[in-house]
Amino acid sequence: PIAGTLGCSEFDSAAVADAIAIATSASPQLRTYRHDLGSIEVYLEPYAASPTLVIFAATPVARALASWAPELGFRSVLAESARDVPSALAGDLYVVHTDHDAEDLVQALEAVLPLNPRFIGLVGSRRHTGHHLEALRAKGVSEEVIARIQSPVGLDLGGRTAAEIALSILAGLVAVRRGGRGGWKSMNG
Repeated sequence: PIAGTLGCSEFDSAAVADAIAIATSASPQLRTYRHDLGSIEVYLEPYAASPTLVIFAATPVARALASWAPELGFRSVLAESARDVPSALAGDLYVVHTDHDAEDLVQALEAVLPLNPRFIGLVGSRRHTGHHLEALRAKGVSEEVIARIQSPVGLDLGGRTAAEIALSILAGLVAVRRGGRGGWKSMNG
């Protein structure tokens, strides 16, 4: 939606047309618009929507993630089950399931996989999460998608408490978002 005006409909129309191209280029630009009665210089800067972090299961780790994620530029959505995931999620999507014992873990992942998340992580070692990945395979989820599921999740900080684990997960999400190398935990852990 557009609010306000640049002074005349011609300026407004030109700025809206330019805004689409500028949003695609992701870089700000200075534009000059001319009219019979004068000209105006306008600074147009694209605003990227915050990535969304969907956090499954109301665990202590989930609560820490939901609390800290906004400080790192993520919009956090705490979902107890697949039913709680908003139907309209825009922009980059990151998903972390924090309870490897959840009975509906597979259903929760099935709900978000069609949204093509940029990141999917499961708290717990492959010893604890492997059977969930096998269930996804049995339901026809491709190996390519399953290979993208990070488990265990979080950078190797040696964390033991819920807050420390959440910190390691968020550090990893920042690495993914910003193209950093990170230092993910080993799948053997």
